[in-house]
Amino acid sequence: MNMKNKILIFLTAGTLLFTACNNSQVNDSNDIATVVRVQELVKGDISQFVNSYGSAQPTQSVNIISEISGKYILAVNPETSKKFKLGDKVKKGDKIIQLVSSEYENQIAIDAKKLDYQLAKQKREKMKSLYEKGGVTLNEMRQADVSVTNAKYAYANAQLSIEKMSIKAPFDGYITDLPYYTENVQIATGLLLVQIMNYSKLYLDCQLPESVITEVKRGQKVNITHYTLNKDTLIGHITEMSPAINIKTRTFKTKVIIDNISLRFKPGMFVKADIMIQTVNDAIIIPKDVIIKHHNSKYVYITQKNVAKRKKIFTGVETEDECEIVSGLELGDNLIVGGFETLKDNSKVKIRR
Repeated sequence: MNMKNKILIFLTAGTLLFTACNNSQVNDSNDIATVVRVQELVKGDISQFVNSYGSAQPTQSVNIISEISGKYILAVNPETSKKFKLGDKVKKGDKIIQLVSSEYENQIAIDAKKLDYQLAKQKREKMKSLYEKGGVTLNEMRQADVSVTNAKYAYANAQLSIEKMSIKAPFDGYITDLPYYTENVQIATGLLLVQIMNYSKLYLDCQLPESVITEVKRGQKVNITHYTLNKDTLIGHITEMSPAINIKTRTFKTKVIIDNISLRFKPGMFVKADIMIQTVNDAIIIPKDVIIKHHNSKYVYITQKNVAKRKKIFTGVETEDECEIVSGLELGDNLIVGGFETLKDNSKVKIRR
């Protein structure tokens, strides 16, 4: 045998030996069990929600504007014995600001109008007595009634004008804006004096997709959350609902009233509204992040005697994190929830406890 043939035989033998070793390594790797975590399937309840976001607004809010020009005097808060300030609680009728203007008061002449009203009433009483005795005509009696009515309204209007000088809270609430003005300095008309809000109840305008219009009804419960107050969930209810669809956004408008007795949520907060539209009881529920999607089908892995089995599933109600299993899995199955990413059907697995 010449040298060339010897070299050829040696190379061939080496190639066969390398291939055999490589196949041995593949077989060994196929025999390695993948470590997985499992979760036994049990039944539970699952609810489907439709979500909306928006800024919560107070159900009562007022901006009080100066209607007259006068000297600005900030009143004393009876609760603190100090002058009112931003954030103070107010009760209906509390005087917050006093505007002083002698010229304005003189123009109103409320004392004169009060006296005119009293004199008109006295004159009518005399006319009434004379009319009963035949001393005056019916027309004269009616003229006296007109005089009383005119004097009454003139006095009432004067009272309303005087009330414009005292800025009072129209309802219980909190001072949410109080612009600074120098005390005893004349301010003009049309200026913002104070903003008051009552936010023990809030409202939220929601835009919902038209696909759920048959699922949403007045009185329906709504969970309200805010990202900075994860542990606090307020309860609201749908109080108004538009039957019309916005042709641009394909949504319809609803109004949610939110109970905020604790005052934890503040006016203007950007909140999330979760409206429950469907609930399924006694359903098999699995985490959504274990589902593998392939060609419009959904799969998961379960374990059977330390072997991974691929199961095609059909789902129903879904939330952000979970979904209902309609078919494909059974109660008591051991669902692989960790380490499933690299599995194939019939892969060996080792369950990590």
